[in-house]
Amino acid sequence: MDVFRFRDHIIADYHRYVSSFISVAQPELRQFVDDSFASGKLWPDPLIQLNPTFKRGKSIDDLVHEGVLHEECSNVFRRNKTQTATTGEPLLLHQHQEDAIRKAKAGRNYVLTTGTGSGKSLAYIVPIVDKVLRGGAGHGIQAVIVYPMNALANSQAGELEKFLKFGFADRKGPVSFDRYTGQEDDEMRNRIIAQPPDILLTNYVMLELILSRPREKNLTASANDLQFLVLDELHTYRGRQGADVAYLLRRVRELFGEEKLQCVGTSATLSRRGTWQEQQTEVARLATRLFGKDVEADDIIGETLERFTTPLNEAEDKDVAALTKAVASEAERPLNSFEQLVNDPIARWVEGTFGVMPEPSSDRLVRSRPIPLTGSSGAAEKLARLTNTSAEKCTAMIAQTLLAGATRVRHPETNFPVFPFRLHQFVSRGDTVYATVEAPAERYLTIHGQLFSPNDRSKVLLPLCFCRECGQEYYSVYLLQDSGGQKLEPRELHERVRKVLPRDAHDRTEVPSQKQGFIYLSTDKPWPFKSTEEQYARLPPDWIEERNGQKRIIASRREKLPPAAEC
Repeated sequence: MDVFRFRDHIIADYHRYVSSFISVAQPELRQFVDDSFASGKLWPDPLIQLNPTFKRGKSIDDLVHEGVLHEECSNVFRRNKTQTATTGEPLLLHQHQEDAIRKAKAGRNYVLTTGTGSGKSLAYIVPIVDKVLRGGAGHGIQAVIVYPMNALANSQAGELEKFLKFGFADRKGPVSFDRYTGQEDDEMRNRIIAQPPDILLTNYVMLELILSRPREKNLTASANDLQFLVLDELHTYRGRQGADVAYLLRRVRELFGEEKLQCVGTSATLSRRGTWQEQQTEVARLATRLFGKDVEADDIIGETLERFTTPLNEAEDKDVAALTKAVASEAERPLNSFEQLVNDPIARWVEGTFGVMPEPSSDRLVRSRPIPLTGSSGAAEKLARLTNTSAEKCTAMIAQTLLAGATRVRHPETNFPVFPFRLHQFVSRGDTVYATVEAPAERYLTIHGQLFSPNDRSKVLLPLCFCRECGQEYYSVYLLQDSGGQKLEPRELHERVRKVLPRDAHDRTEVPSQKQGFIYLSTDKPWPFKSTEEQYARLPPDWIEERNGQKRIIASRREKLPPAAEC
């Protein structure tokens, strides 16, 4: 599937949808709305980012042969296992997963801070299973994994099932686990309490209840040999909630022992500032405060990235010449094999632009920031300036390269796509037009809600609404009135009646009365306050009745006639 065409199709459908019920009569306003749609203010250019390639570590089998992991781990952790057989492919680890396993083997407290989809859960599941296998299963809870949301615990339970149940007789693997989050029925809850698993998946609220309720005393008694305390998504625990969780973790450590208990954390977004060494120091400080147990900076594990292609140096004439030739070529580029793609100059430039880049202070590779493909700040414009070609040609070349690497070309060893990428499209629901109360040719217009015109802070911006039949615009306002007179304030169309109350029981400030309404302002067709006949011509027919040969406005509609503004 061509995701770029799919995106264009969705945006075109949305454009037709939102514009189908918008009718604007005033020419300047209609031009402003049309220009806003055409410039994509409701749907900016999408951002593109390559999913990075993680540096490959050793396989589970390699670590078993090395003596780092128990031999049974080879049967547990395999790819593509079936429900009836442990056969499958050896599980190849990322380098950061291998680093985490070795930290656990050394008895260190550690935190894994890597991006989404980097396999953070294996970085603590593998060491936990290894520890249980070495010490013997069925001796009570040996690991507690705390998730911030039940959805994460449910998802992890499904992944554990593939490793710890698939391929084993009667689906009973060498290590047991259970989810205990408060969603279980009485039968399951009673079974877990009576027969505690080796690994318990829970949330911090339920963990607090386990420690305090008599009903779960068998669970706490069974955790005397607790080896691991894991906190998933550390960045969610902050403020008062973070303090509550920190006290809870200290109670767990005090109850189940300080020395033997290893604390493990994971997060994708703990720190992004400064160099990697500075980030390690900051994350270690936060983890130490949360766990109440020392976590060293060297025990903060980040993602280790690598490139498929050779970096293209934009300062090297030779590289720029090769890139320019590839972009300018009219011949169809062969991008059907791994070798063809990794040696292609445009692919080399694409990986460095959308995928990874060297950290400024070191040679460590970090993720590139997502950037748009098109637009003045987009990648196509950048490539066009570099190669002195058109932005349209560069857009097509970049899209062709990304699609080839995502859909056709796979890595010969891992069989993963070479350039899996994400397209981030932000779409605004749309609001309305805001305008100053001036003549059409003079008023300031914007689609961004704000109180005052940026050109003149003395001029208030009010939201406009439009008649669905004729397209006439009206200012949507509140009319507030007190002893000091009347004033107008902006009123959003979706806003219910606003309550204006005193600040407290002792506040004697006068509470103004308010009305919801609309302002009609027109220099070429003002409302005919003095001419009844002209008013009849402007009003809907069902507002007018005729009695004894005389026209008049029906009584129920008279109060809805527009009064002259005095504000």
